[in-house]
This record gives sequence, structure tokens and C-alpha cells, in this order.
Amino acid sequence: MSPQPELKRTLSPLMVWGLGVGYVISGNYFGWNLGLEKGGTLGMAIALFFIIILYITFTFSYTELACAIPKSGGAFDYARRALGKDAGFITGMAQNIEFIFAPPAIAFAIGTYFNIFFQDLSVTFIAILAYLFFFSINVAGVKVAAVFELVVTALAVIAVLLFSGISFPHFDASHLKLNAFPFGWSGVFAATPFAIWFFLGIEGVANLAEEAINPKRTIMLGFGSAIITLVLLCIITFVSSIGIAGWEAIVFKTDGTTSDSPLPLAMAHIVDSGQWPYQMLVMVGLLGLVASFHGLMLAAGRSTLEFGRVNYAPAFLGKIHPRFQTPANALFINMILGIAALLTGKTGEIITISVFGALTLYILSMISLLKLRKKEPGLHRPFRVPLFPFFPIVALVIASASLVAMAFYNSKLALIYFLILGLSFAAFKLQKVISASKSQ
Repeated sequence: MSPQPELKRTLSPLMVWGLGVGYVISGNYFGWNLGLEKGGTLGMAIALFFIIILYITFTFSYTELACAIPKSGGAFDYARRALGKDAGFITGMAQNIEFIFAPPAIAFAIGTYFNIFFQDLSVTFIAILAYLFFFSINVAGVKVAAVFELVVTALAVIAVLLFSGISFPHFDASHLKLNAFPFGWSGVFAATPFAIWFFLGIEGVANLAEEAINPKRTIMLGFGSAIITLVLLCIITFVSSIGIAGWEAIVFKTDGTTSDSPLPLAMAHIVDSGQWPYQMLVMVGLLGLVASFHGLMLAAGRSTLEFGRVNYAPAFLGKIHPRFQTPANALFINMILGIAALLTGKTGEIITISVFGALTLYILSMISLLKLRKKEPGLHRPFRVPLFPFFPIVALVIASASLVAMAFYNSKLALIYFLILGLSFAAFKLQKVISASKSQ
């Protein structure tokens, strides 16, 4: 019997950096400014302060897990090893929800950007074309996907820096104080999901461990450099865009409706929309969306692949394409689910459900790290989180508080999310019972 094909190791630290930043870079270009409507400049800033602490402590903690257990299942593999099969399933399912539900919202934004130039084509049609195109790239091979991601990510980062360079001469600190705390502390909690959107998806780096050259070193360098880059870009984007004319200027369009494109709104206060800086920002902003959409599709494929490998999902999802050595089946099913979510038209709700999945993953991953330190003290750990157990405990506390706050302010969506988890877990347990009865 011929051995099953395996994932191909081709990723360098630079490629992992590109993927890590690429997963998240769209957060600088759309969506985050809606948190300003909830909390104002100060409310959003306080939320961002705690979320940055969450992601710094989480990333260093998660890197220990990724280097010690370099598997494409990421958090699913860590929780299954530390906490058992049931907790592993819940963690893996939360990861799947995060990675499968985030791309449809980004695809809709891609369609909106393209629709500016191709108005005869519907936003939904363009979004579906984006799914088909990037499905093909991901199936073709991880190196092709990673090189493409590195290029568009670099351009998107350069565009953020160029935007800040153009905007900072027009920066006025007094604009940061305009109606800065309109809803008090309740606005801080309401703004939390949008603060998370700045960083959502960075953990997808761990799902590439099986395709990294020297995974322990590559993941450590790529992960660490990615989070440092993202924190700096977040601060630059937040301060420079609000400092031009205040937070309301990058939330509300001229007709009074909200916009999820803060940078073009800010740029419009400096240059005419017909000038090259504005047009360049719009075009490269599209690349930022493409980078995150493509990168999250890649991570989702690895997450679903691992579910199929261990029979937590249909076995065909765990198959590697014999020619391209990529998880083609998993990528295809994820694309179908993503398009189905896209067709609902509920992009804001889809983002929120994705964030619920991310926070569940963060909580259970930190519990897994703490458990593994006691359960397997002899496990080879090429990288150890600094200030243990302070870092994982801080990440655990902030993630838990964020989950509670989100559930309070999004009760219906929280119900839908936990219903998806509950029904999936019930199906998982039923399948195990059926398998056990057949084996007797």
C-alpha cells in the first residue's frame, strides 16, 4: 500500500511573516472604524489597549504550543492533546468557524471595491469570482500561495505607511479629543469586537507548521515578527486617521450612513478623490483585503484538513491532493460554505460570529498551554513563553472578559454561535456512538 501524500515543506520565516501579517492586514483597511461609533476615540482606544495586550501575550504563548506541537490543526491539536477529545473537538470547531466565516465578509468588501470600477458586475458575483480564483491558487501549491501572499502583503503594508506619511503633516491632537468618550465604559465593551478585528486571524500561522522549513525556528521568527508589525500598523492607522478630522469623519459618510472604509474617508479631507494618493490608497486597500481573504482561506484549509485526518469530520476532508500536495478537498468544502454565508448578505453578523470562534480558540488554547506544562513537563519546547504563567493567564482573562462582553452586546448572534457549536458537538458524539456500536 503506497503511503499517503504529505504536506510539502516550503515556507521560510519571511513567507510566514507575509502570511501572518496578510491574514490580518485587511483589518487596517475596513471595519475597525465601526468601533468608534460604539465608543468614540477614547472608548475604542481603551478597548484596543487591552486587545493589544491580549494578542501580545496570546501570540507568545501560542508560539510555544506551535513550536512544541507543529501540526496543521493548530489549536485543535493542542487542546486534544492537553484536554482530551471532547475539548479538542470544541476548540477545533471554534477554529473552523473563525477561519470559514471571516473570508465571506472580506470577499464582500472585495466585491464592493471592484464594483467601483466595474459597476455592471454585482458585488456578490465579484465576491464569488474571488473565491474561485483564490481556491485555485491555494490548490496549486502552498509555495505559490505564500509567494503571492508575501507580495500583496508587502504592498498593503507600504500603503499604510504611505497613508500615515501623507496624513501626519495634517495631524491635530485636538481632533483626538472630539466627543472622545460618548457612551462611557459601555462603549469600551461595545467596541471590543472591532478592536479584535485589527488582529483577527494571526493565529493561523500555527496551522502552517507542517509546511514550514525547520518549523520550530520558522514559526517562532515568523509569528513574533508578524505580531510586532501588526501592533505598530494598528497604532499608526488609528492615530493618523482620527487625527485628521476626528473619529466621526472616518465613520460617517456625507449622507450620514456609516462606512467601513476609514482610510479613504480620512484621505478625502486632505486630497481630492481624483488625485493619485487617493486612488492609490483605494487600489492598494483592495490588495490588503485580498491578502487577508487569501491567507484565511489557506489557514482554513489546514484546519479542516486536520479534522478530516482524525475522523472528526468526513474522512475525504483529510486527504492531500497527490499532485499538488495541498488539502484540495478541505479547501473546496470551505469555499462552498463561505459562498453560502456570503449569499446571506449578513456580513457584519458573519464577522461577529467569526470573532466568537476566535475568542473561544484563545481561551481553550491558553488552558491547554497551562495544562500541558503540568501534564507533559518533559515535552520538548524549542520556545518557551516569557513570564510564564503570567502571559497565558493574562491572555486567558482578557479573552474570557471579551467573550462575555460580546455575548452581552450580541445576544442573538451568541445564541447562533453556541447553537452551531452545540449541534456540531452532538453530531460528533452521535457519530462516535454509531462507530462504537458497529465495531462491537
